[in-house]
Amino acid sequence: MGLRDRFNRLSGQTRFVVCRIFVHLSGREVAPLLGVLNRAAREVVSAEGDMQVLGEQLVRVCESLLEYETFWQSAANEGDVLWDEGKAGDYVSELFTDSAGRYGSATDVDSNSSEDFAIPMTQNVVVMLTVALEGEVPELEDNLADVNALRAGLKALIDLNYRETLRAIQIHFSPAQLGDELTSDQLIESFPELIPL
Repeated sequence: MGLRDRFNRLSGQTRFVVCRIFVHLSGREVAPLLGVLNRAAREVVSAEGDMQVLGEQLVRVCESLLEYETFWQSAANEGDVLWDEGKAGDYVSELFTDSAGRYGSATDVDSNSSEDFAIPMTQNVVVMLTVALEGEVPELEDNLADVNALRAGLKALIDLNYRETLRAIQIHFSPAQLGDELTSDQLIESFPELIPL
């Protein structure tokens, strides 16, 4: 813990952690994950910011990612510790804008209102999870470009939802459109921070 962290803790300030996790999965078998992600996206949009619904969808996505662990190819994470709620909110907004601007991640949830999803042939899926929370979570404040660390980080997100310490939740994924493809070149161009697992 740095000197600034200790000083802020002594002064009674609230510690906010804002982090974003990238998980890249590869293989034809990962295409059905887009169905889970699109259903979650529709629920999130319908919820209009209801944290309980957002948390339920975060848990669903994290559990699905853990089930698909065999197909994890690369990962990355970034974030910061802030002692001001306004600055934490600004950082969440900045990450939201960046995630939404990545290749094919601006979800059009009305594009397929059917519950039957056509399975796209994309072999690459990138999931971006952004959260803001109060307190300390060592599992999220570490380098998650390691299978064990990533697994622990995703489990920590699930636990945080049940502890009700999350203040913001965002779920983005690429490609967002069923039937679209995220090619290897697009992957390198749009997600340069990814580190092979």
